[in-house]
Amino acid sequence: MADDARPLYLSICQETDDIGERSSVRVRLAGDDTLVLEVTATDIPALRAALNTWLRLINIAVEVREIAAPPVLQNSE
Repeated sequence: MADDARPLYLSICQETDDIGERSSVRVRLAGDDTLVLEVTATDIPALRAALNTWLRLINIAVEVREIAAPPVLQNSE
């Protein structure tokens, strides 16, 4: 999972301008294995909506990567 941060960042950073008028987000990498999501909002409902949106986008990106990734064969020793 440590190698997922950069591809995940590249997948979702394109969406940072499309979140809405009452909230904003900054996505960045912290090192090779950490994705940082900084969300600010004008009020609590806007913050909740923004967090739900971004966590859903991240979850979808992870699920798509898992589906698209080739299966890992385990050694049967």
